[in-house]
Amino acid sequence: MSQRRSFTLQALAEALDAELDGDPALEIAGLASLRSAGPGDLSHLSSPAYRDELASCAAAAVILSSQHRSLWSGPALITENPYLAFARASQLFARSPDLDPGIHASACVHPSATVHASARIGPGACVGANTQIEPEVRVHANVTIGEDCRVGEGCVLMPNVVIYHDVVLGVRCIVHGGAVIGADGFGFTPGEDGRLTTIAQLGGVRVGDDVSVGACTSIDRGALDDTIIEDGVKIDNQVQIGHNCRIGAHSVICGCVGIVGSTRIGRHCVLAGGVGVGGDRPIEICDQVVVSGMTHVSSSIREPGIYSGGVLHSPNRKWKKNAIRFGRLDDLHRRVADLERKLKSRD
Repeated sequence: MSQRRSFTLQALAEALDAELDGDPALEIAGLASLRSAGPGDLSHLSSPAYRDELASCAAAAVILSSQHRSLWSGPALITENPYLAFARASQLFARSPDLDPGIHASACVHPSATVHASARIGPGACVGANTQIEPEVRVHANVTIGEDCRVGEGCVLMPNVVIYHDVVLGVRCIVHGGAVIGADGFGFTPGEDGRLTTIAQLGGVRVGDDVSVGACTSIDRGALDDTIIEDGVKIDNQVQIGHNCRIGAHSVICGCVGIVGSTRIGRHCVLAGGVGVGGDRPIEICDQVVVSGMTHVSSSIREPGIYSGGVLHSPNRKWKKNAIRFGRLDDLHRRVADLERKLKSRD
């Protein structure tokens, strides 16, 4: 595990491009919430909803905007985007498990694989034939990387990740534990006797730069063409991305999202938790679309904006009554349309 780091308030102000108001030599040793921060901690006020907590906050300094400066009497880092500054500060204080230099004695690396001298391969890891491991890659315990792969510079593969054959990861990607990239897409077709015949998945997976893949997420390989995850995409835990999907750059896919094969999602989109994407034909979602949690996207979205679906929760008895009424909605629509026609005929 890497050692804890500390910074002066001046160094943090420079790193975060924030205005310093306070003692530049003040030592900051960690990050904490407004409620839990103590001496030596840096906290942040990113939402007005938490401003009442400033009064009792014991942090050494706080990141906040100029409009909230008067609410805090202590040292401050002032910026117009406190949450972004907090995100950048979190990277400075991050501690992650490290690996010993070189290739662990228990790792299995095929003789035809290429592992850069600066890469680190952990215990029990396997690297397949003709695979290329680029500089500063970290492959943690029990990771499996198949044949003909490339893992780009600075990538981190956490324990128990599985990378199938013909997968390319760009630079600075992180893949969290239990994720599987390149498993077969779900392709079957019934024969004359009704038995399902497997459609071989002949494509691969291409992942861009600076992509994050969450724990236990699955990204299937393409049937013929590759499944593509573009630069900067952030994928949460337990997400399923089907074969031949294309996820546009800098989009965010939150936890438990399921995306059917051949879906195309644009750039700078957000699919909130539990969203399902799938319909009678391949779906395309244009750039700059936000889909709220638990929504089922069953047809293409061609206009940027925020889209929602599903039914909000309510007391059980009320929900059952509404569900019964929903089943009668078509009949009600027909009756209303019939009444409208009769009224028009009287005019």
